[in-house]
Amino acid sequence: MSKKSSKEHKHVEVVNKQSLAFFESYINNPSPTGFEWQGQRLWLDYLKPYVDDTYVDNYGTAVGIINPDAPYKVVIEAHSDEISWFVNYITSDGLIYVIRNGGSDHQIAPSKRVNIHTDNGIVKAVFGWPAIHTRSGEKEDAPSLKNIFLDCGCTSKDEVEALGIHVGSVVTYEDEFMVLNDRYYVGRALDNRAGGLMIAEVARLLKENKKKLPFGLYIVNSVQEEIGLKGAEMIADYIKPNVAIVTDVTHDTTTPMINKITQGELACGKGPVVSYAPAVQINLNKMLIEVAKEHNIPFQRQASSRFTGTDTDAFAYSNGGVPSALISLPLRYMHTTVEMIHKEDVDNVIRLIYEMVLAIKPDQDFRTFTK
Repeated sequence: MSKKSSKEHKHVEVVNKQSLAFFESYINNPSPTGFEWQGQRLWLDYLKPYVDDTYVDNYGTAVGIINPDAPYKVVIEAHSDEISWFVNYITSDGLIYVIRNGGSDHQIAPSKRVNIHTDNGIVKAVFGWPAIHTRSGEKEDAPSLKNIFLDCGCTSKDEVEALGIHVGSVVTYEDEFMVLNDRYYVGRALDNRAGGLMIAEVARLLKENKKKLPFGLYIVNSVQEEIGLKGAEMIADYIKPNVAIVTDVTHDTTTPMINKITQGELACGKGPVVSYAPAVQINLNKMLIEVAKEHNIPFQRQASSRFTGTDTDAFAYSNGGVPSALISLPLRYMHTTVEMIHKEDVDNVIRLIYEMVLAIKPDQDFRTFTK
């Protein structure tokens, strides 16, 4: 290996023990779409030592601000909400049917343990499923919204309601964070609370390295991304940024049953993913790649034909058009309870956003031409 190659592949660790302890508590805390406030409280408490001011909007999007009086505004953004379920129907014999809150996967539900959130606290339940013995010799029914159900140990609708459960109660999986083979972070809701960790770590690095920014930096953790980018729409209108750098997850396509011809080839451990899409501003994206190369940060490329499906789209098309770019984190098993991300990718996304923030100039104009 040449000296140049060795330099390019030398990993720089960013996440420390304190960061990891926060991340574990942040992942284990439920933050379903529309009910994100507990997670947002945790996140904002972690961020506060590294910013000058904070803001929370009416729906719970949380923002940390560095240089709040500066006229030029740069946003770095992630979203905080996780997929979940809503109680939709309670049967007379005490079983509970649900509908999605976000893109919850019905196929992984059977036999999962859940928390039903009520005003009286958490009620434990399970997604029941007929035993294999009782399905023998018959055509197998696949899990669907019509046949998955919750069992909380009750035998009547009245008993269920006495526990505080009602139509509209939100339901989350109880699976918790772990580190796998000292290489991967695993848990539910890494999509996209990993992003919340990464943008907070950028603020930490700026503070610890005593960096003075010539513009206002808005560290934004948006709500309601999983049901249509709604939190980003609201906060973009409020902040009116000049530039937005968004981070979210994307698919590791190297595991079985994923078609690389349609999904592209992306892998955990090979670095942040830079996206090409109509919403991604050309010159901001070019700058992103130049910064990655300059600082020897490995990266991958992804193309999206119409939209990115992330908060990038909301920021890009707000306020008459905001130059926006997307830095994605490769993730395995999205919208399951065992989402996986590579530790080195997390560090490298943080590094790339951090170096981008330091590279942006006040009043920088990203247009290709003006006349």
